[in-house]
Parts: sequence; C-alpha cells; structure tokens
Amino acid sequence: MEASPVSDVIVVGGGPAGVSAAVTLARSGRQVTIVDRAVFPRDKTCGDGLTAAALRRLEHLGLDPRRVASWQPVERVTVVAASGQQVDLPLSSPGGGWFAAAARRFDLDAALVERARQSGVRVLEGRAVTEVGVAGGAVSVGLEDGTRLEAPFVIAADGMWSPVRRHLGLSTPGYLGEWQAGRQYLTGAGPQSRRLWVWFEPDMIPGYAWSFPLAGDVVNVGYGVLRDSHPSLRGQSIDWSQRRAVASVLGPTAAADGPWRAWPIPTRVGEAPLAGLGGRVLFVGDAAGASDSMTGEGIAQALETGEAAARAIARHGPGDPSGAAHRYTRVVRWGLALDDRLSKKLSAVLARPGGSGRALALVDRSDWRRRNFARWMFEDYPRAVLVTPHRWQRRMFSRPGAYAALAAAWPLSGRPAPTSDDPG
Repeated sequence: MEASPVSDVIVVGGGPAGVSAAVTLARSGRQVTIVDRAVFPRDKTCGDGLTAAALRRLEHLGLDPRRVASWQPVERVTVVAASGQQVDLPLSSPGGGWFAAAARRFDLDAALVERARQSGVRVLEGRAVTEVGVAGGAVSVGLEDGTRLEAPFVIAADGMWSPVRRHLGLSTPGYLGEWQAGRQYLTGAGPQSRRLWVWFEPDMIPGYAWSFPLAGDVVNVGYGVLRDSHPSLRGQSIDWSQRRAVASVLGPTAAADGPWRAWPIPTRVGEAPLAGLGGRVLFVGDAAGASDSMTGEGIAQALETGEAAARAIARHGPGDPSGAAHRYTRVVRWGLALDDRLSKKLSAVLARPGGSGRALALVDRSDWRRRNFARWMFEDYPRAVLVTPHRWQRRMFSRPGAYAALAAAWPLSGRPAPTSDDPG
C-alpha cells in the first residue's frame, strides 16, 4: 500500500462528531486527518433540528451560520399532546441569542468540513475504510484507494454501523438501533409552519412527529418512534394530510420537495464499548450510540463526545492510550449516560395513557415553567443537571443563547440572512 504522511490522530467520519474532535485536536497543536467515504456536500437523513447545546458547541467550533444556506433560527415551539392540548413555548432570553435553529445536514456538514480545513485539518473525501489494525505502537487504517494511514490514535466518528467497530470485531450482530425515524422536505406549507412544532401523536408515543422550519420556505416534517414498540411504522412514509393536527399546520398547499427517507437512531450511550485496541481507538457520536433516548436528537451529543475524546487524547498523549480511554469513558458515563437514563425514565412517563397531557399541563402553569421547560427540552443545560454538579456553569439558568451578536442582526423569518461579510 501507498504510505501517507504521519498524523497524530486519524478521525474516521466528517460529520459533527468527527469535525468536533478534529478541530479540538488541531487547536491543541495536533496533526489531524479526517477520512470520509462521502464527498461533501452530501445529503444526510436527519430531522435537521439544532438544540441550544448543539448551537453553543457549533459556536465554540467557530462555525459561521451565514455559511449554511438553509440556516433558520427558531424562536417558538408549539407542543401538542395526544389529547390535543397545545402549549406554546418561548425559545428566547432577555440576553438574546439562539436556543434552537434548523439547518439541512447537506449544508451544515459541508460547512463543518470546511471549518475543519480552516483549522489546519487534512480532509480526505471519497475514501472508504477497508482495514483497521495495529502497526507497532500505532493504529493502521487502510483505504479503498490503496492508501494506508498510521497514527497513535483513531477516533471513530463513522456512524451507527461504524466500519471501524466492525473491523475490530466490536459490532453487535443484527443491531438496528433503538429508534426509527423518517423525514421529508416540503415546500408551500402554511404560515404556521414557520415555527417549530412537536406532536405527540397517539400511535407514536413516546415518540412524536415534528415540523422544523428551514430557510427558503422549506420544512422538514417527520417522526421518530421506538423501533420495538411501533413495528407498524418503522420508517414508513406517512400521508400527513390524514393527520388533522399536522395537516392544520402544514396547510393544503404543502408539497413534497424530495423523497421520503428513513433511518435508525442508536440510543445506548454507556452500553456500547467506547474504546478499542487498548484505548487507541475511541468511538464518538452515533458510533458510541450517543443520541438522546427521549427525543432521538444526536447532533449535540455527537459534538460533545467528539470534543471529549479529543480532550482525553490531548491530555494523555500517545504514551498513555489506556489513560485517554479511561478519561473519555468516565466523562461519557458521568455525563451523557446519566442524561440518557433520565431520558428513558421520562419516555416511560410519556408512554403512559395521558402522560403527555399531564406533563404539558404542569408546564403550562406559568411563564417561568414554559420558558425553562423549553430551554431544558432543547438541552440548554444537561438532562441530568441536578445530579452532575461537575457540569454546572456560571449563570447556567439565565445566560443568553448562542451566537448572541449575530442573532441580534439576523432578520425575521422569510427574509434573507446576513452575508458572511456582515458584522456579528
């Protein structure tokens, strides 16, 4: 095989988890190579929603939303219980900033890969991984074009069916994920669709249907359900016009803008192995099963695990891979894994008859409850914040949203966003 320049870390996968890891390592002075079988921009089936946690981490990475063509800030979310009870939740703060947004992964991931390049990361696109093994004190990664890469560490950010995990013999046979989701882009939806909607449809609970607004009069409409609890759905396309609550928002002129797509979602963080080859391989994002068990959201978790793995490697270095793996595993199990346990308990509450209605009735009792529930639901602070004091931050419950300066200059829905040359 053809030899390649030496890197400190090879990151397999150029999505949010991989870029988060790569940029974090590059900032610490490491030489990093991202490898991805896709060529960017590429479509990625997703709900396209960005929580407050995702937005804060994207801002920390230096991502400029003005480089993301479909970027759409969201200021309000309406949640509809199975009973039809409706609660309107504000996603705002007196200090400004964004607590939610939506962006096509086609645009977002391409902008993230470009951000990695700007940070000095080498990016190899269109090259699938065909082999992973040990080469002395390093990990050897073979690519389909005959190139062989070697580095002391590999970060596997290569999705739920991680090829790296498979090559190391760590995959779970027959694993199909805990959630199943599907989405479709629509154009021509009614004016109500310019806010974010969540419907706890009776046949989906504890899953839900959604409508997320995107720039250019487009919405991402879809649903996510527990795979084992809803075998009749499992990614099947839905005629939204036959669901009254959803149809009333989308309106009679909504039309498909592309095919229906379905995908599985892994929500088993802390259960799947987080490391391999004695700590020289760390798994992040979907490869670590790190999506939220209550919502299926995974971008914030991908960004968080990518950064945590990078920091562990930077702290321990090539001479202590077991130390890096131990540190990374501890961070995940005392953070995201605890959030996941709480999410599972809350999902069980929602699954009970009338559960979504009772939960929303409690939330709807005051403005304070509505505002803080919205921020909690959109992960402005960790799910299990009360039992993880090591993650507390100053002004956690009152700080502004992400991108505060840019948000102040961003126009209302339906008008062009500022250009990347504008201040903010």
